[in-house]
Amino acid sequence: MQGDVSEHLHAFDSLGVKAISVRRVGDLEKSDALVIPGGESTTISELMQSSGLFEKTCELALGGFPVWGTCAGAILLASKGDSQVRKTGQALLNLMQMQINRNAFGRQRESFEAQLNFKFSGKGFDFPGIFIRAPSIERVWGNCKAVAFHGKKIVAAVQGNLFATAFHPELTGDGRIHEFFLEECCP
Repeated sequence: MQGDVSEHLHAFDSLGVKAISVRRVGDLEKSDALVIPGGESTTISELMQSSGLFEKTCELALGGFPVWGTCAGAILLASKGDSQVRKTGQALLNLMQMQINRNAFGRQRESFEAQLNFKFSGKGFDFPGIFIRAPSIERVWGNCKAVAFHGKKIVAAVQGNLFATAFHPELTGDGRIHEFFLEECCP
């Protein structure tokens, strides 16, 4: 549809995991998990709605199906958005107990890379985060847990079978975040 789909496919392939591009509900039904890539969140939301993927993703995720959103995909997973989300009337999947702030780190020209410390369940590692017109997670509640920060801004969160990253791990060539998703969110 949009975003770094081929980079995600390559990252999973390098881990020995067969991954496919999901464009239709039938593709999703044949899958064991879904990654919603970066891109433009309003466009991705509209494409998912027109293809039936929006509703089916919600249905499956609520039943425990693993879903990971990177950048724009993270915006879609949120249950609350900022004024930009409200202004555009963008539909959110409303799956994760978090509030998101679109373009929190600036426009395209303010894109950057930063070392992040990733922590979950007593495990931790440093990871190179690539931020391109990236959102931030303003707050989490309930079962949603922050697992990485850039300064004081939350840039990754996990909630059971759901995972959100404001940055683009698929662009780094480092598969540890993809491994994390497989180990922590996929049954």
